[in-house]
Amino acid sequence: MSDPSDPQSLKQAIREQARKARIAQADKDAVSIALCGAFMALPAYAAARTVMWYADAGSEVRTRQMLPIALTHGKRVIVPYCLVETNELELFHLEDMNELVEGAYKILEPKPELRGLSSKRIAPEELDLVMVPGTAFDPHGSRMGQGKGYYDRLLKSARPDAPLVGMAFDGQIFPQIPMAPHDISMDLVLTPTATYTGRGRAC
Repeated sequence: MSDPSDPQSLKQAIREQARKARIAQADKDAVSIALCGAFMALPAYAAARTVMWYADAGSEVRTRQMLPIALTHGKRVIVPYCLVETNELELFHLEDMNELVEGAYKILEPKPELRGLSSKRIAPEELDLVMVPGTAFDPHGSRMGQGKGYYDRLLKSARPDAPLVGMAFDGQIFPQIPMAPHDISMDLVLTPTATYTGRGRAC
């Protein structure tokens, strides 16, 4: 059993429970569509010119049904992808769903031949609104990812005025998640039944 007094042990227990809840989520397509609709109904979305989405992987809240709709909203749609050489997330300006292909683990990624184009490369500082996946969240905006820090490293370069919005099913919300100094909190966390106002990067 995990030791609740050990933060790493506690995080591992939460991560395992959250993954099971995420996998068990019923009607994942319909719930995800509604959740993405709530994201697009945010005032911050209406005000944003450049919006980062993510291409869903595994049992995450699904975005691939709504990305084509987002492309019709007159905004720059940005998706992250992992650059294997550096183990960092890079940002790609998505203009057509045909620019994505299934990569490792069936994750949609930009076609390799498009990644180096200067018109497709985006700096984190250009983002006006950021959609963030996660394994688990708490009502204060604390986030737990896969444990490799990809998003924390990316998000530390986002502008302070660009809201970070976590996307989760209700089973991914826990009363409190242990946070390390490098972990970044969300400004909002959206679930099918609630909107949580997080502490953001003020802490």
